[in-house]
Amino acid sequence: MIVEAQQIRGEVASGRRLLGLDLGTKTIGLALSDVNWTIATPLETIKRVKFTPDVEALLGLAAKHDAGALVIGLPKNMDGTEGPRAQSTRSFVRNLLPKTELPIVFWDERMSTAAVTRTLLEADASRARRAELVDKMAAAYILQGFLDRLGYGEFGSE
Repeated sequence: MIVEAQQIRGEVASGRRLLGLDLGTKTIGLALSDVNWTIATPLETIKRVKFTPDVEALLGLAAKHDAGALVIGLPKNMDGTEGPRAQSTRSFVRNLLPKTELPIVFWDERMSTAAVTRTLLEADASRARRAELVDKMAAAYILQGFLDRLGYGEFGSE
């Protein structure tokens, strides 16, 4: 089921992690929260092949790490509208819904890849190293933004 961000605490049992996703056309970057929902850590990158094996890998990792929900980056345009990439993400999620009971939250991911790439460039990472890290780091950036918003109580978590 798709839930709004402010509903997530009521949908996920205490002590379960959140799995953040940066859904690309060639890869799916993954990040994992701690059980207290304060820190997002890059986890790994799934190389996309076809929908079914991609989802099997994704849900296998969700189960392995006891994820209670998925936080999926929604690539909006800078003006807040949704273009083809956002439509593709929504389509992936529509196809994923019948295959999982996990609640799914969309989270605005504008500038996540750009911010991570800039950080890696500042760290003087090689092109190959950036390619290896950018997707899972973008997933962590997306998930950390979500966790930070939760932590500030903007969703009525008090």
